[in-house]
Order: sequence, then C-alpha cells, then structure tokens
Amino acid sequence: MTVSSAASSLHLQEHFYHQLHRLSELLYKLIVLRKRNIHLPRSLGLTTLSSKNTTLSLKMQPGTNWQPLDIAVIGGGIGGLAVSIALRRDGHKVTIYERADFAGEVGASISCAANGMKWLSEWGVDIAKGDGVYLRKLINRDWATGEPVSVYDLGDYEEKWGHPYYMFHRQDMHKMLMDTAMQEEGKGTPVKLIVNHKCQDINTETGEVTFHNGTQVKHDAIIGADGIGSQVRKLIGIQVEKRPADSSCLHANVDTAEAVKRGYVDYSKNSAIEYWGGHHSWNKIVLSPCNGGSLLSYYCFFPREKGDYSEQKWDADADVSELLAPYPDLDPNGVHKHLEIGKEIRPWRLWVHEPYSHWQKGVACIMGDAAHPMMPDQSQGACMALEDSAALGLVFSKEFYAGSVPEALKLYEKVRHWRASRVQAASARARENIHERIGFTDNTDNPLYKVKDEKNKLTIAEMNSYDMREDVKSKWPSAWPQSRSPVRKPSGLDAEVAPQTNGVNGSEIAH
Repeated sequence: MTVSSAASSLHLQEHFYHQLHRLSELLYKLIVLRKRNIHLPRSLGLTTLSSKNTTLSLKMQPGTNWQPLDIAVIGGGIGGLAVSIALRRDGHKVTIYERADFAGEVGASISCAANGMKWLSEWGVDIAKGDGVYLRKLINRDWATGEPVSVYDLGDYEEKWGHPYYMFHRQDMHKMLMDTAMQEEGKGTPVKLIVNHKCQDINTETGEVTFHNGTQVKHDAIIGADGIGSQVRKLIGIQVEKRPADSSCLHANVDTAEAVKRGYVDYSKNSAIEYWGGHHSWNKIVLSPCNGGSLLSYYCFFPREKGDYSEQKWDADADVSELLAPYPDLDPNGVHKHLEIGKEIRPWRLWVHEPYSHWQKGVACIMGDAAHPMMPDQSQGACMALEDSAALGLVFSKEFYAGSVPEALKLYEKVRHWRASRVQAASARARENIHERIGFTDNTDNPLYKVKDEKNKLTIAEMNSYDMREDVKSKWPSAWPQSRSPVRKPSGLDAEVAPQTNGVNGSEIAH
C-alpha cells in the first residue's frame, strides 16, 4: 500500500467515525426527547420543540427551508396594506380581512419621513398617486403673533438621507398602497381583500381565525394590523397599561382655496409643517398640508380639563365654537382665521401607552398601532408601521426565513420592539415639549431650546440612518454566518438540546 493510499484510507476511517459519533449523539437526543414526550414537528423547518424545561433548537441558517406561506392580515389600514405588499413581494400569498368596508371615512394628513419613504420606494409604490406635499421646512411660530420663532430647513433633506419627506392625505396614501398591493403588475401574487370580516378569535398554534359572521379560515401566519383597539393583541395575551393624556385634541380640515378667497394667509405656499405654541403649556396647533397643498390639516391640542375626548370616537362631530373655545389669545389674523372655517371637525382620543410585554405568540403577531400606539407629536406613527411591515417582509424573505413561523416572529419582535418603544417614549416627551420633536432636537440655536436629556433625544440622523437588514443580522438567534456559500440545509444531525428561553426575549428588549 502506498503512503498516499494509506493516508486516504485513514481519512475515510476518520470521516466514518466522525459521522458515527454524530449519529449516536442524535439518537441519544431523540431518546431524551421521546422520554419527555416531545414529538418531532410536522414541518422540517420548525426550529423549536418545547417541553416544560427544554427546547430542541436547530442551528438556523438564514434563508434555508424557505417556502411560500399563506398569511392572514387582520386589518386593511395603512399598516395592513403595507405589510401585505412587503410579503407579496417575497412570494407569499396574503389575504387581508377588514372589519368594515371603508365607506364614509374622513381622513387627516399623514406624515412620511425618509425612514418610511425608503420602504415605499423599495416596494415600487407609485408615490405620485398619493398627491403629497414635498416638505421643505418645519416652522415654529409665536402663539400670539404668528411670527416664526424658529425654522428648520429641510432643503438638503433628500440629498442627505436618500429619500424626501412627504405629507399625504390618509385616504390618498391608503389608495396608493391598495393599488400596489392588489395590482397585477409587480412582484408576487396580488393581495386578496375581504371586507366586513371582524376578527373574533384566533388559534396561535394552528393559525385558525374565527370571525363574528361565523366564517372560519386557516393560515400559516396571522398578522394583527387591527389598530389601537386590536382584537389580536388581546388574543395573544397582552395586558394594556395606559392612561389618558393630559391634553385633548380636535382635528379640522381647511380648504386652501376658501382661505385664500377670504384673504387669509396662504400657508400652503410654505410646504411646511407649522406649529403654534407647545413651549410652556398644553396648547399647541399643528398644521400639515396635504392633497398637493389644497387641503390644510389642523391638529389642535389643549388641556384635557378644557374638553375631555378620551372616550369619544373619531367619527363624532364637533362644531367650530368647540374648536375655537380653548384659544382666545391665538394669533388672531393668522391661524385663528383658518380655524373659523374649519370643517370635518373630529375629536382625537389621546392615551399614553406603556410598551407592551410582547408582540407575538405562536404563529400570530401584532404591528403598527396594535403594537405600539403612540402620541402624534413625532409624526412617526405611519413610518413605524412601514418599518414593522418591512421587518416582517425581511424575516419571511428568501434572505432570512429559516422555516419556522414562530421563530421568525420572535426575530421580528427583537428587531422592532426596542426601536418602536424608543419612538413611543420620545413622542410622549414631545407632547409636553415641542423641542423634543425630531428636527427641532437638532435646532439647538433656538433661544427657547431645551430638552429633558440631551443624550436620549431622538434625532433625524438616528431615524434615517438606521439599517434594518444589519439589525436583523445582529439579532439573529445564533451568530450570523460569516460565509453563506454553499448553504447546507439544516438536518437532524445539527440538532442540539438547549435550555428553554421565554417567548418575549425580555432581556434583549429595550423598554
């Protein structure tokens, strides 16, 4: 026998004994699992099998065991449509179940900064359909005179952050997203929308959904995008801790053409979000232009003792006298004149919510206002829903999905909970102090500037430089593979018995 053939024989023997050793380890673990009454999952993609004290955990390889899923989205608002687009583009079948039929809705303006516009662009949404206003400034005005106190220039915003800052009318943004979700063109299968289906119950293990009309369906995953009064949130066991805010809000729309016809100030020319007050009292007016500037959307805040709307519904009407009553000393020749011709006046219930303990259970999760309702003062509510949608798209993508819906949803929670909770807290601070608002936190030359904690303030840079894909990698259940080529699908030989972890990832969530 030659030296080379002897070496080759020795190598084969070593390989044989190595494989035999691995096989014996696997058999031992299977015996342990059998004794503990644990059964192998139906799907080879499942990464965990839990008994009281143990979890069978596969060394997950990102992007392995990918398969198209049949996903239910509960709620057909902006968040529900956005997540449907993200999931559709990655090859999944998506059905939206909406409790109403969208008839008779009265909308307000909605803000979409670069961290939200980034995803609309990536998903191929036709922004022109939204008839938005390209924002160029944030203007803070004196309460009594209307004179600018400070101006934050957004002239280089798109160049700096790669995407513009837009204001849309909610109905226009909704239609823009619906067209993208349901059109034949574009990646994936068009999303299916079923209206007048109010969720009553879900099974977080089997994916079954029961509706109030008696209909029952079954899906691989359930995403609760059903808003601040979320039924899905309740059904996955979240205890809501909230308190009424110290201020109330009325919203009103003003037609720009009518204001100009009456000789009032034409605020639409500024292409800006404009503010009155917000420094030393709960009084604050926020103006957001939309519909290409033809509609001015006003958010009017005042102390709750002057009007408590915490229990009223959005579609309850108020009149102009109610809108003007809290503001006898407000800029008489400017914004006060606009409010005098306000229409579609609606109360906005303001509640301060503590971050929820978890966002997922089994094959179900929540997103958007269902997961992190926040005060409106950072104008980040829609952007956070878009980021949630993007995160769900990523964890179920060919790049990241490893075959287990529950594990993907745990990863989604780890990626999103800390960031959304941070914005939630900053929004509550900005309700009390306008200088805590993103943008004004960078405007330190303002003589009135003051924030609670300079190190903890939320900045434009933090919001817009965030790299979600890198965040997903950093929060991967095991170390992110340095090399992913060639990728070998995990098999039973890669299994190991590990201590069980909780489903909330509590120690990893920044509250």
